[in-house]
Amino acid sequence: MRGTIVKSLGASALTLLLLAGFLGYHLYNAGEDYGLESRAPDAATLRQTQQGAVIGFLDENQSHTWLGIPYASPPLGDLRWRAPLEPQPWSGTLQAVQAHEFCTQYGSQMEARPAREWGRPIGSEDCLYLNIFAPNFAPDRIPQGNERLPVMVYIHGGGNMVGYSTEYKYSGTKLASKQRLIVVSLNYRLGPFGWFSLPALNPDGSPAERSGNFGTLDTIGALEWVRDNIAVFGGNPDNVTVFGESAGGMNTFALLASPRAKGLFHKAIVQSGITPLVTPLSKAQNFADDPVPGHENSAREVVNRLLINARRATTRAEAKALQVRMTDQELAQFLRAQSAATILAQYSTGFLGLPTVPHLIGDGHVLPAGDPMSAFRRRDGYNEMPVILGSNRDEFKMLALSDNTLVDMKLGFLPRIRNGAQFDAITAYRDDYIKARGVDEVAIAMQTVRGDGVFAYRFDWHEEPRVLGTDIAKLMGAAHAIEIPFVFDRFDDSLLNGLLYNSDNTPGRDALSASMASYWAEFAY
Repeated sequence: MRGTIVKSLGASALTLLLLAGFLGYHLYNAGEDYGLESRAPDAATLRQTQQGAVIGFLDENQSHTWLGIPYASPPLGDLRWRAPLEPQPWSGTLQAVQAHEFCTQYGSQMEARPAREWGRPIGSEDCLYLNIFAPNFAPDRIPQGNERLPVMVYIHGGGNMVGYSTEYKYSGTKLASKQRLIVVSLNYRLGPFGWFSLPALNPDGSPAERSGNFGTLDTIGALEWVRDNIAVFGGNPDNVTVFGESAGGMNTFALLASPRAKGLFHKAIVQSGITPLVTPLSKAQNFADDPVPGHENSAREVVNRLLINARRATTRAEAKALQVRMTDQELAQFLRAQSAATILAQYSTGFLGLPTVPHLIGDGHVLPAGDPMSAFRRRDGYNEMPVILGSNRDEFKMLALSDNTLVDMKLGFLPRIRNGAQFDAITAYRDDYIKARGVDEVAIAMQTVRGDGVFAYRFDWHEEPRVLGTDIAKLMGAAHAIEIPFVFDRFDDSLLNGLLYNSDNTPGRDALSASMASYWAEFAY
């Protein structure tokens, strides 16, 4: 009897722990990372890119996958904080059979990283790689000419501070094989490595390079690689759809607004992406006490902290005076000599464990200065093309879990809504704001220019079950990012299967996923 009781208590404790882990900010993540283990190369996947031969592996549904193909040179040493350069050619055959390291970032519960990594620097600056997913084609059956397949390029979310392309939920193997598409996902520099605007770093560089928009330039560099190489994988470089969620949606808006991205893609899908409120150059660059003040984490303020950290100064005033005296060469050399961990450490982590870094900088070259909405209202103001814009009905509910005025954690981890009417009202207000800024206003502006080819959606799936007394449908509903597995058809993780999906809601879930994936594919076609 005692053994039975112990087993019962152990099972209950395990269930409670699973729920606790699930109902954190990583609850919408779909499980383990993708491609951690090296796979056996498959001869049928041998392709010849402009940089050299590459071979992938046989994936789910007998589809073909290539992981970790470099689309730019590693941005290390003197290439830190520079525009991406073309990748160097390689000899032999590149084994694209395992996920590459993701970009430097703080470990975050937002990305379902292990707790031991939270708030710690992880990843690598050598991270500019992409992944390709395709149907199974024999080498002599790769689509050619007009038979080449539409290409869909996915940009991951994470606030431009965290995230990576090989999270489980972003695997394009099912979307590619079931919908006959070529799907590409990519990493791009994040946080202060992706956006850091200091003229001294590139005094002789191009205006784009001096902008500090390195993460945006990375996404453009990946699209240039796709333009030059995707045909050998059966993709049509003249039919490229960019799609992204959250920060990936914001970055898709940025590509729509960027003159440097013109002609590199032809359609866009923005999932839960608020119209980018670009950071003025003054905010990104200036000292906080300048007549036109900079952000508290502007490039110059971060340099102040780095000088103090290096014991080159003891106070901010001393650091500021020293920084002003340093030549461009001295300042650039000092900054590029700092380790990635030291640089990240100058930014405190805030909401969801994310640092606050000025990003999407309105420099007037990579991104327009001012409100992008004004650009979307002019035919010559952005890269005009067909678009799909959408948001989820309950975007903010999951984020509200951290607000103890709205949600009480029973026993420290079981969430209970304190006041249902208040919870619904406050979260609905935020949801409406995201829909207004990311969908309605943009759609109206673009439709005024285009007349047609502008589509909008709202994602409403909210059929989650009750688990241990917690009504997940009420607590989460159609939460931020929950639509991603529906697009990619990635429901295989046991934790999600056990807590989000059950025998009652799985048939409807699968039907909606099939429809949503086919809508995205039809748009690409």
